[in-house]
Amino acid sequence: MIASSALAVTLPTVKFSLEPAKGPEQVAPVLQILLLLTILSVAPALLLMLTSFTRLVVVFSLLRHALGTQQTPPNQVLIALALFLTFFIMAPVFRETYNRAIQPYFDHQLTEAEMFQEAIKPFRTFMLKNTREKDLALFVRLRGEKRPQSPEEVSILTLIPAFMISELRTAFEIGFLLYIPFLIIDMVVSSVLLSMGMLMLPPMMVSLPMKLLLFVLVDGWNILVGSLAKSFF
Repeated sequence: MIASSALAVTLPTVKFSLEPAKGPEQVAPVLQILLLLTILSVAPALLLMLTSFTRLVVVFSLLRHALGTQQTPPNQVLIALALFLTFFIMAPVFRETYNRAIQPYFDHQLTEAEMFQEAIKPFRTFMLKNTREKDLALFVRLRGEKRPQSPEEVSILTLIPAFMISELRTAFEIGFLLYIPFLIIDMVVSSVLLSMGMLMLPPMMVSLPMKLLLFVLVDGWNILVGSLAKSFF
């Protein structure tokens, strides 16, 4: 009985065919699969281009250099922190995108083209809010476009690079402010050691514990993360 039931089980076969398509309906699924694979391959780049991730990870990296802690915290920790903070900051945008585009598409209320048009609108609003007019005007001139009269007229291909360089500028400004107190500590420690004639003692050996103590006493992570999150709202 067991042997007969085992023989009754049949395994499916997979066939690959390069036969000419008999109509557009046979080509459409293949194009959809290729489009999906393309989107998945550029998803990390989209995360960098359309969200708050760039500003966060650059500021965290500059903070580590300002403290002088070399590889502490590790890159994996900083990237993970920036990633989860990105999800926290971008949650309203993701929610609006789901309600406006993805859910109606699943309900067959929107076509694929309409879904992409609706999905980009919340990100467009977010990026315009955090993009300097000077950076946006630069890429409008580079592309030879007319000056947009409304936010809806701004091309997404123009907005994305303008948003990215605006985020880098903002991150560098925050990094500069982070460097000032730690730079003062380094200068004071170096001056004290030089006046005491302790030339063989590296100033970093003394300034690093003091910088860590200062950062902990002022609750640096709480202030920094809170300020970064509020800068997007």
